[in-house]
Amino acid sequence: MSEHVRLRDVGEADLEVFLAQEHDPEAVRRSNFPPRERDTFIRHWRTKVLGDPTIFVQAVTVDGELAGNLVAWWEGDRRFIGYWLGRQYWGRGIGTQALALFLDRETARPLYADPFAGNTGSVRLLEKHGFRRTGTVMHGEHEHIMLELG
Repeated sequence: MSEHVRLRDVGEADLEVFLAQEHDPEAVRRSNFPPRERDTFIRHWRTKVLGDPTIFVQAVTVDGELAGNLVAWWEGDRRFIGYWLGRQYWGRGIGTQALALFLDRETARPLYADPFAGNTGSVRLLEKHGFRRTGTVMHGEHEHIMLELG
């Protein structure tokens, strides 16, 4: 049975699912991103993500179930992308399908991503979609791979 991956706009009700996904211990380990407290998380999403017209964000659904999100934002003159999928959706090709759909809609180029160097699955996913390594950056004491899609 093939899974039907779609993108849609993010709704307020999605935020609780995204919060739970951010608090998954294995996701925290792989992303090297510390989970935020609920109020901080919700405020960030409402004001800095959903409240910013320069940010493009989409919810990922699989057979109608919310699986995660993809987002593009500006840091200075660079457009970055990021994504988060719930653990139950890892390793099934869902990220590959969702990122392809997202890159069709997010047409700004170049695009950048800087996953944690230890998150080899995320690096591979980006490279599969044409992102090329351009170096490394440090976020605190942690190395991240800088990738660019031209």
